[in-house]
Amino acid sequence: MRVPPHAISSEGGPVKAVIPVRSPSTVSQVPTSPLSGPPAMYASVIVLVSAFWSVATVKAAPSSMNPSIFARDDDISTILNPASVLTLTAPIISDFAPYTEFARAAYCASDIITGWQCGEACDAIPGFEPTLTGGDGDDIQLYFVGYWPSENAVVVAHQGTDPTELLSDLTDVDIITENLNSTLFPGVSSDVWVHSGFANEQAKTADIILQETQYLIQTQGADTVILVGHSLGAAIAELDAMFMTLNLPSNIAIKARTYGTPRVGNPAWADLFDEMVPNFTRMNNEKDPIPIVPGRFLGFEHPETEVHIVSEADNNVVACPGNDDATDAQCTIMTVPNVLDGDILDHLGPYPGGIYIGTIYCT
Repeated sequence: MRVPPHAISSEGGPVKAVIPVRSPSTVSQVPTSPLSGPPAMYASVIVLVSAFWSVATVKAAPSSMNPSIFARDDDISTILNPASVLTLTAPIISDFAPYTEFARAAYCASDIITGWQCGEACDAIPGFEPTLTGGDGDDIQLYFVGYWPSENAVVVAHQGTDPTELLSDLTDVDIITENLNSTLFPGVSSDVWVHSGFANEQAKTADIILQETQYLIQTQGADTVILVGHSLGAAIAELDAMFMTLNLPSNIAIKARTYGTPRVGNPAWADLFDEMVPNFTRMNNEKDPIPIVPGRFLGFEHPETEVHIVSEADNNVVACPGNDDATDAQCTIMTVPNVLDGDILDHLGPYPGGIYIGTIYCT
């Protein structure tokens, strides 16, 4: 059972609720109507709906799409969409560490996320309170939602997948695309399209994650929602960031920190994302080829801001200008002009601080 929104402390005042971790097995699963657009890459989309409690449902008016406000933030906000290549200082690089650890933790089994006992990643973020875990690592990528008291933020993290398999899928010239589901993404123009596989993966968990996020905002007073992910999980997190912006109150700040992110949609998607979710970074490690697929020749484009690790060993990290067109030698599309020039092992790390991300690094 849920704990009431406020309990009474020993001093007689209200305290924030302590929420037990749940899993989707405690909620019903009901089919939803197919997504609009071309046939999906996956057989069906499951929408998970809570059966035991209700939360305030907040819908964004399609006619008044408002960009996300900025959260109280670390220094990362100072390097967003620079006019030219910007070398990051050591303190700014270190500000990425907790987000990297959340992305790493997303690969860990739900039973150890529940007690926040996933080893180094969990130890690096003491005090985080996971409240929802789910996925099976197969049909649905593992994910978790929780409350981060020190940031007064809800954190949503998604697991990635085998990078060699992902690279193979994303270099297929017959990639299927579709418009965004108008129920999940109200008011988005039909000019915007995204990779169907990514859209379908995000749709599988969208409703239950939104419900949990709304509940934590309501009961904990969270004023920020943070989306993180690596690889396939990064693509889902990018879509989640837009989804949250369109479906949460405009006074809730949205930010996203992704790692090894493949291209999600077309230039219209990138432009819309830049406008609606300005507090976004996508970190690429050295010669990781995943960020350059699907190819721009297929009509895909990244949103801003790319953060590129030129050399983790030398702590050389830069922020790149523009969406997906930085021509500086330190930025990804010049460092990795095609997949043959890439190194798939760079997809796993090391990210700043010597952090590797993937199932085998859940220690």
